[in-house]
Amino acid sequence: MSIFLIGMPGVGKSTIGVILAKQLGYDFIDADLVIQKREKRRLPRILEENGTEGFLKIEEEVCASLAGAADTVVATGGSACYAADAMEAFRKNGTVVYLEVSLDALKKRLRDLKGRGVVLRDGQTLEDIWKERIPLYEKYADVKVCEDGLSLEETLSAVLTALDQT
Repeated sequence: MSIFLIGMPGVGKSTIGVILAKQLGYDFIDADLVIQKREKRRLPRILEENGTEGFLKIEEEVCASLAGAADTVVATGGSACYAADAMEAFRKNGTVVYLEVSLDALKKRLRDLKGRGVVLRDGQTLEDIWKERIPLYEKYADVKVCEDGLSLEETLSAVLTALDQT
């Protein structure tokens, strides 16, 4: 069984993913790094050169290719929730864990959205994408862990507890 971490940029999918994989004895894959390696460019450059829709197509292809990974923790990109087929494949092949954080906490964690490679359509703000993505994360999640007020260790513990209950 694999574990697929979803949630907004900055919630700690990669950080929690590495530690979770070590704890479980699983492999770890960061989907954003796979995209960068495949495209031989950093995320902001891919977005700049391919546009939002072009980036989302690349992300969907990469996510679909990762859906069949066995005994692996996969940290998805924050916009993976737009890739419906890949998200369904994640659910079919493992457990989807939604790392949730409030908008206020997210604003404190994120500063440079463009430099980070966050998918934003023209005129969109962090609040706009937060409101747009929350229903998608909730739709695809098997497990939801709210990180507000939790330390890294407490978040990891909450994820492990939630996984034990599935």
